Amino acid sequence: MTTATRLRAALMDRIIENGGLTEPEWIGAARAVPREMFARSFFLALPGTVPTRYRPVREGEPGWLEAVYSDGTLITQLDGRLRPDDVTGEVTGSPSSSSTLPSLVLSMWQRLRAEAGHRVLEIGTGTGYSTALGAHRFGDSSLTSIEYDPVVGGAAATALKEAGSAPRLIIGDGLRGDPDGGPYDRLIATCSVRYVPLPWLHQVRPGGKILLTLSGWSYAHALALLDVTGPGEATGRFLPGTTSFMIARPHDRPPRPALALLPGDERPSRIDPAKLDDWTGGWVAQLAAPSAERLGAGAEQVLWDVSTGSQARTARAPGGGWTVVQRGPVRLWDRVERAVQRWQAAGEPHQEAFGLTVSAAGQRVWLGSEAGPGWNLPI
Repeated sequence: MTTATRLRAALMDRIIENGGLTEPEWIGAARAVPREMFARSFFLALPGTVPTRYRPVREGEPGWLEAVYSDGTLITQLDGRLRPDDVTGEVTGSPSSSSTLPSLVLSMWQRLRAEAGHRVLEIGTGTGYSTALGAHRFGDSSLTSIEYDPVVGGAAATALKEAGSAPRLIIGDGLRGDPDGGPYDRLIATCSVRYVPLPWLHQVRPGGKILLTLSGWSYAHALALLDVTGPGEATGRFLPGTTSFMIARPHDRPPRPALALLPGDERPSRIDPAKLDDWTGGWVAQLAAPSAERLGAGAEQVLWDVSTGSQARTARAPGGGWTVVQRGPVRLWDRVERAVQRWQAAGEPHQEAFGLTVSAAGQRVWLGSEAGPGWNLPI
């Protein structure tokens, strides 16, 4: 047994023991697909550095294989262009492509509820590791994968070929889906989106399923499994756990200047700003103010809407409680307060208490039931 085979088996054993891998077909795929072929080089973050600094790790270096078979995400690109093989020392940057931690990849595939004979569309090829797992499970001819970045997609194609996989690969905008290849039975997205792209809803047949992660400019995330009910229509619920992915580049926030905190109208806050640090609380706030970016933490939160110049910032009040200062045409904290209060009135449930309905009328996230309080997604 090679070192890679031994480390792979040990990782999969840990994932199985933790309950993250249960289906025999996916256990077989996980034990067969060599992750090291899809992560020959990557960046590792240096703990304690601000801003975060990264060092490149390459095949054969000390610790390379052990990192490959840790249950961690491996950053493979920074700033949409910089790859580990392009640098020799430490660098800074914003992660733009990665090999997602294996336990999450396998959990996503299992949650898709795809079966033998289904045609599957994957949005976001990335390194190709997830694609290889899907191809092993369903067969090359049943899987199509789309990658936005041609350099990333080219590297994935090479790795897949070397690993003996030959699914259909497309370089293009995954938000447009695959208009020439449908209909599909299942769609899985390994990037997050601000709303459900309409082409997906027409390329998955009625009765099919879409698994996607909703995100936004405050970078809160929620995983949803939708049933396609008709052309352009779907409904479903959000799932347990905490799942996050990099946002699709066309859905990412626009460039912004350096933050300048400006004067505005001050009043007491009706909610504890730290509620936005809660996984679901921050996501509810994002639903209420989808064009805002959230900065800060605890009592000192900042919401900033670049498109309108609107701002909100909170602080502890000297006599107890909190204050908020708002300026601009959109009263961001007013919206967030109302949403968080509705969530609190329901007992502060996790995202699995929420659902999503997509129809000709729009895309609406609701709490409890479709008749309950809700928020429209920013299409």
